[in-house]
Amino acid sequence: MSSPVAELPRLRLRGWVDADVARFATALNTPAVTRHLGGLQPVAEIEAAIARLRGFERSHGFTFWAVERRDDDAFLGFCGLKPLRPDLTPPSLHDRIEIGWRLREDCWGQGYAREAAEGALALGFERFGLASILAMTVPANRPSWGLMRRLGMAPRPDLDFDMPGHGRHIIYELEKTEWMASRSSSSTASGRASTTALLSRPDAG
Repeated sequence: MSSPVAELPRLRLRGWVDADVARFATALNTPAVTRHLGGLQPVAEIEAAIARLRGFERSHGFTFWAVERRDDDAFLGFCGLKPLRPDLTPPSLHDRIEIGWRLREDCWGQGYAREAAEGALALGFERFGLASILAMTVPANRPSWGLMRRLGMAPRPDLDFDMPGHGRHIIYELEKTEWMASRSSSSTASGRASTTALLSRPDAG
């Protein structure tokens, strides 16, 4: 099993391992999960996607990490950071970093996506020194852009674009200065304090 990148209150972010291909195919390759993501994928595409994610971690230090539940080590999906793909985005988005998440459907509505995303944002701004982080989805995916708003991200209609083969995509952005101001204003919240402490553990990196 890969060493954890971060331990959150209920979740763990970790790197990918070979056995995750089967876990991904079972948990995330379902009609409900892939409704706004282009539909079901052949196993070969899942293998290629995980290989790309492992490559991002080697080259950048971050990726869309696997998400586990700490109580039982169950694989829930993925969440993290990665460069936007230049073959799918316009030049204005090249070299930008996005946050993304995907969780199995029996874990929806329990706050797991927000917990994982808040942890990934903290890693991006605190550990990796990013100045801003983008997120993208299709307009019909209301749960996704709703979470972006709850994370403090703001819509960037000037960056919206049509992805080849996947239709219109909308962009949200969070800058480090805005994230830091939000953290400061809510520094008394115990949940945020514990998340920061867990992310700063030496064995989380």
